[in-house]
Amino acid sequence: MKLYYSPGACSLAVHIVAREAGTPIDLVKVDLPKHKLETGADFAAVNPKNYVPAVELDTGDVLTEASVLVQWVAEQAGNTALLPAAGTMERFRVQEWLNFIATELHKTFSWLWHPETEEGTRKTVRGKLAARFAQLDERLGRSPYLAGDHFTVADAYAFTIVNWANFLQVDLKPFPHLSDYLNRVAARPAVRAALTAEGLLKQAA
Repeated sequence: MKLYYSPGACSLAVHIVAREAGTPIDLVKVDLPKHKLETGADFAAVNPKNYVPAVELDTGDVLTEASVLVQWVAEQAGNTALLPAAGTMERFRVQEWLNFIATELHKTFSWLWHPETEEGTRKTVRGKLAARFAQLDERLGRSPYLAGDHFTVADAYAFTIVNWANFLQVDLKPFPHLSDYLNRVAARPAVRAALTAEGLLKQAA
């Protein structure tokens, strides 16, 4: 299985889940601005959408979309801790959070990555994110992870997206539970391994 990724992009969520599940992956780095692989090949030939993540299976099939791929990896591994069994309320709760992250956080954050976004829009976006962070903070004041007591694929996705705040000057100080959560997730061995592999965390001397 090949994971097409860009360091720290939403593909990191899939990378984390693969390491948490013990699923072997081959990492293929993508230069997103140029839409090129390190070999110089055109990334659009792999994923016509021209964004990460994309997973290429041994069959040659390609799957995309972070919220789908984190579920696919956990399901293929048979890991019901990362993704509860189909049809259970626990599964739907995880999927509920995945959709929240995709629609209310991921897409909202995307405006801040573009330098051409006007300041008025940036201010509105920051306000929307603060409102959503407050909801996460309230939830994480009641349980260590989004869906309860255990780390799931939703946490891999949430960590990846909320962590963008540290690169985009979005203040997390008003949300202590959310800040503690980021630190707690970052300390997980599989998460540290993924961050290190992507060049986002220096290996200990």
